[in-house]
Amino acid sequence: MEKMPSTFFSLVITLTVITLVASVSLGFVYQWTKEPIAQAQLKKQLKAIEAVVPGYTNNPIEEKFYIRTEDGIDSLECYPARKESALIGMAIKTYSAKGYSGDIWIMVGFTPDGTIQNIVVIDHKETPGLGSKMTSPAFVNQYIGKNPGKDNLKVKKDGGTVDAIAGATISSRAYTEAVMRAYTTYIQSSVYGTAE
Repeated sequence: MEKMPSTFFSLVITLTVITLVASVSLGFVYQWTKEPIAQAQLKKQLKAIEAVVPGYTNNPIEEKFYIRTEDGIDSLECYPARKESALIGMAIKTYSAKGYSGDIWIMVGFTPDGTIQNIVVIDHKETPGLGSKMTSPAFVNQYIGKNPGKDNLKVKKDGGTVDAIAGATISSRAYTEAVMRAYTTYIQSSVYGTAE
């Protein structure tokens, strides 16, 4: 059997068919996985909210709203936690772009007066064994029960009260920056300090 000679036209048709098949396949996989991924992200979000503002009876995700950050560049997601109709806390999803390996995303829970109830790391790419220690209770507990408006929440190298993670001062500063971004955003909101 004689082999057909390759021509530019046959190569273009072959590549076009391969590209179309790959595109259709990717589109199908995306549609097939989009809903499960969204559900997993929603569960992760709800778990973080429950960890930082426990005891609510409402659905904070349904009451989610946005508050523009102090610099006016971005907005943060805010989740009010209510027991009956009284505001018992606020969960704020915040971030810092100054992590050693990229963005650090955390959920911070505040009482109505701005005291930190708890903090959960949602996502980070910090170095395992160093910056990743920001999830350890020893580090997180330095923030619990503190009010950033009254307490100097900076790392000790910057004149604050927070012990930085050994070998991960950049990650520690970024974490603290994210906490402070959440606090300054919260205190400028219309719900700050309100409890019915």
